[in-house]
Amino acid sequence: MEILFEFVFSFLGEFVLQVLGQLFIEVGLHSLAEPFRKEPKPWLAAVGYVLFGAVLGGVSLLVFPDYLVASKNLRLANAVLSPIAAGLSMAAMGAWRARRGQAVLRIDKFSYGYLFALSLGLVRFWFASPG
Repeated sequence: MEILFEFVFSFLGEFVLQVLGQLFIEVGLHSLAEPFRKEPKPWLAAVGYVLFGAVLGGVSLLVFPDYLVASKNLRLANAVLSPIAAGLSMAAMGAWRARRGQAVLRIDKFSYGYLFALSLGLVRFWFASPG
C-alpha cells in the first residue's frame, strides 16, 4: 500500500510540476504576444518551446534537485507519460480559451505543449538526483 501511495504522489508531483511550468509560460507568453501579433514559423516555435522547457527544467532543479519518483522504472514511465498528459491538458486549455473567444497561442495545442513538457521532463530525468 505504501508503494502505491508513493507512486501516485510522486507521479502526480512530476506531472503538476510540468503543468504549472506550462501555465506560467503560457501566461507570460500571452502577455508578451499581444503587442507582436506576427506568428513565427511553426518549426521555429517548436524549437522555442523545447528551449523554454529545457530552461525551466534546469530552473526547477534549483528548487527541486531530487527526482520526485523514486524507482528508476517509474521515472522512465513518468518521462513518457507526463508530457503526454501535460500536452493533453494544454490542448484542453486551448479549447477552453477558444470557446471563450480568448487568444489561443501555440502552446495551447497538444504538440507544442507536449514538446515543452518533454524537454522539461527530460532535463529533470537526466540531471535530477535519484532522491
